[in-house]
Amino acid sequence: MKNKTVLITGASRGIGAAAAREFASLGANVMLAARTEAAIKEIADEINLSGGKAAAVACDVSDHAQVKAMVAACVSTFGGLDVLINNAGALEPIEHLNGSDVDAWVKVIDINVNGVYYGIREALPHMKKGGTILTIGSGAATNALEAWSAYCASKAAVHHLNKCLDKEERENGIRALVLSPGTVATEMQMAIKDSGINPVSQLDWSVHIPAEWPAKTLAWMCTADADDWLGETVSLRDDVIRKRVGLI
Repeated sequence: MKNKTVLITGASRGIGAAAAREFASLGANVMLAARTEAAIKEIADEINLSGGKAAAVACDVSDHAQVKAMVAACVSTFGGLDVLINNAGALEPIEHLNGSDVDAWVKVIDINVNGVYYGIREALPHMKKGGTILTIGSGAATNALEAWSAYCASKAAVHHLNKCLDKEERENGIRALVLSPGTVATEMQMAIKDSGINPVSQLDWSVHIPAEWPAKTLAWMCTADADDWLGETVSLRDDVIRKRVGLI
């Protein structure tokens, strides 16, 4: 990854922040993007002070114009784009379909589906010599869960979007993969637990993996060792994957 440029959305916390630190430690130029500029600037400053190369750009991925500006800022700052990580995502509100908040439901789709599409669309013109596009998926894409209708539907959509991307662009050198990380010890899991709805909220906190695990897996997914999964989903619940990454 040395001197490669990696753009990470939703980089202010959780998997995104951990990924920024991981890729920077491998010598990559890292562009952090999130709605909260202060948070990503703090992480970028931390990386730069430790000898890495990082920059930050505010972006709401549900807004196409902002995503276009985000990619342009990345290319302008570092001279190109080699890896896009579509990490930004939303789950709440956790609520049943009957009486659900329409605007909130649509917002989840705008972030989780349209945001990924916008990122792919704007990144591809800058990857004429090839590149890697990684998207954070979920087991919820194939397992329906009570009160998670928008999240489940959105993750199912991006799993298929990844397959479409692979079919269209693999011959042009684009490596497209989805990471299904399992349950991760992040703020999202705290909201899930507080909801008390469906089996995921009942899981003990000790079973959630640290954000550093998916971060290391994302870095591994950028290597040829992950080529067997091109166009497919890499599940971090799979011991085979964990061994390949070096987590166990």
